[in-house]
Amino acid sequence: MEQEMVIRRYRPADEEPVVDLWSRASKIAHPFIEGEGEGERARKIREIYLVEADNWVAEISGRVVGLLGLLDAEIGGLFVAPESQGRGVGRALVEHAVSLHGEVTLDVYEQNLRARRFYEQLGFTEQGRRPDEETGHTMISLRR
Repeated sequence: MEQEMVIRRYRPADEEPVVDLWSRASKIAHPFIEGEGEGERARKIREIYLVEADNWVAEISGRVVGLLGLLDAEIGGLFVAPESQGRGVGRALVEHAVSLHGEVTLDVYEQNLRARRFYEQLGFTEQGRRPDEETGHTMISLRR
């Protein structure tokens, strides 16, 4: 039997499991970014994004399996533990963002084809493209 998923606000005690799932998911989603999931990027997750964003976690059986970071109505980050992907966690977190804000936006790397397909299936449409200031890779702006 599938355990019920709970979406709740991020708490400081969630930092280690959240950084772990972010690191593992990022390395899979962004293999084209050198040092992804570690080093300076991990420091920014801990010291900036987990502090400044409106963060939510998805939990199954008391285990954190997903992270949603919101900057107002922008999804600044959506990460699901690799072993929990394809089980509705990401979809539930996106729907949570929509329930809070109605229309939401996000940026996705052009090279992250799996995420692009996921967002397309959820009804997001492309609004534009730009180079990412930090990595130089092309980002696609989406809206739903």
